[in-house]
Amino acid sequence: MSRFLCFKRLEPCTRRMMKQHAAAAAYSTASKPKKEKRLWGDAASAAFIAAAKSTSSIPKSNGLPEIVVTGRANAGKSTLLNAVLGRTSLLSTSKKAGHTRSLNFYRVGADPGKLLLVDTPGYGARGRAEWGALFDHYIQNRKELKRIYILFNAKHGLNETDKQMVAHLSDALVTEQGTQPFTLQAIITKADTVPIANLEQVIAGMKKDIWEAAPLCLPPIVTSAEMRPPFGVDLVRQNIAQACGL
Repeated sequence: MSRFLCFKRLEPCTRRMMKQHAAAAAYSTASKPKKEKRLWGDAASAAFIAAAKSTSSIPKSNGLPEIVVTGRANAGKSTLLNAVLGRTSLLSTSKKAGHTRSLNFYRVGADPGKLLLVDTPGYGARGRAEWGALFDHYIQNRKELKRIYILFNAKHGLNETDKQMVAHLSDALVTEQGTQPFTLQAIITKADTVPIANLEQVIAGMKKDIWEAAPLCLPPIVTSAEMRPPFGVDLVRQNIAQACGL
């Protein structure tokens, strides 16, 4: 049985690193490479494209590279993705878990766009089997998919559902026909919710859990979209651009 059906049942980070990153993020976008500015510099051009609640309603691809983001219902997907896109409310956020109920497609860059970002319903206790089946279908059949991002909340670490999900995604990277054209990347969110004295130990433990469950998963990026300036958001942007060949 696919582990996606559990929808229904369901580098050490130090104070110095965080200060250095915050200082770097304070620089203007003029210091960023021209390609990166073209991709992320026009926040207003990002746009909602479609919401798919069934396999038949998944929009046709226009040939753009795509990345998809998943995570447990409290992982902070919408908050992080708004920060990545340079917006405050393009993706709806809610204090109540389980707010996202479809595959939501967003264009990055002015029409016709540079890439598509796909937000998914959260898995876990508030998830639904049909959401898992839809997500499963998407990653198995979308030829434009370049990377799956799975988010983990630093405050809560990985529970058994998280481990099952990341293990399933790691297994999905290899089929009888060979390796998939997409890769798997972990992101640790809400680093600011962990006491700074404990953060390095917490991150190290989460890295160990990710590695043991999913050897093919790329090492996690540590983020906090709530910090001012946000921590790790530029690293996520660079990672997406690299994954999409942009």
